[in-house]
Amino acid sequence: MSKLPKILLEAWQSQTGAPVMTTVDKKGVSNSIYVKSVSIFNNEKITIANNYFDKTLKNIKTGCSGNFLFVTDENKPYQLKGSYSYFTEGPAFDDMKTWNPSKHPGHGVAVLTVEEIYSGSNNID
Repeated sequence: MSKLPKILLEAWQSQTGAPVMTTVDKKGVSNSIYVKSVSIFNNEKITIANNYFDKTLKNIKTGCSGNFLFVTDENKPYQLKGSYSYFTEGPAFDDMKTWNPSKHPGHGVAVLTVEEIYSGSNNID
């Protein structure tokens, strides 16, 4: 999916609370964490600052897929499925350094390439 659909970009503007990022290890065991330092990069990908990753980073480095969930202020849920990659330099990393709070280390940035989007059981193209 190259650009994220307008409906998702609009929903993101009203997201509330801490989104949930889920990765999966090579054995298929999931690891979910709450994340607060998150953004949308170029209207294409979800970027998450690595401030304190441990298992999450190990899973990403194995080339894992995963999910990203958030809720709007109207309690409408969104689930994004795709594959994660990780960068310590480059455009996504440089962008993360502009919005990640300076009190956090920002060691790197996890990037979710979105392949599927759901709101409840509805698939959003």
